[in-house]
Amino acid sequence: MSIISEFKAFAVKGNVVDMAVGIIIGAAFGKIVSSFVGDVIMPPIGLLIGGVDFTDLAITLKAAEGDLPAVILSYGKFIQTLLDFLIVAFAIFMAVKVINQLKREEAVAPTLPPAPSAEETLLTEIRDLLKAQQSKE
Repeated sequence: MSIISEFKAFAVKGNVVDMAVGIIIGAAFGKIVSSFVGDVIMPPIGLLIGGVDFTDLAITLKAAEGDLPAVILSYGKFIQTLLDFLIVAFAIFMAVKVINQLKREEAVAPTLPPAPSAEETLLTEIRDLLKAQQSKE
């Protein structure tokens, strides 16, 4: 088997394609959540705490000296990233919860017992015939 055919067999496996689709959707979902947090959630929170933008919160550890840049601890960006993560984690939790609930509803749906096999049907007929003969005697 050549390298190209091995790669083709690997690349078109269902799991690899599903994983690639998941990564692409996850990246797009991450952008949506970042926009939601930055543009919808954070402005009201900033307004409640006096118009502070979390991304601007920082502590200067060492001022700039000549050509050396300042050393800044940007804890506001960390807070923003933490909120992004919490919202993404909650959204994924809710999606998994809905999917699990739908699976449970599927599993609860009554399933009909399997039809008896031809052998079972034949044995049942033989049993019934034997019972009928015994009752005649």
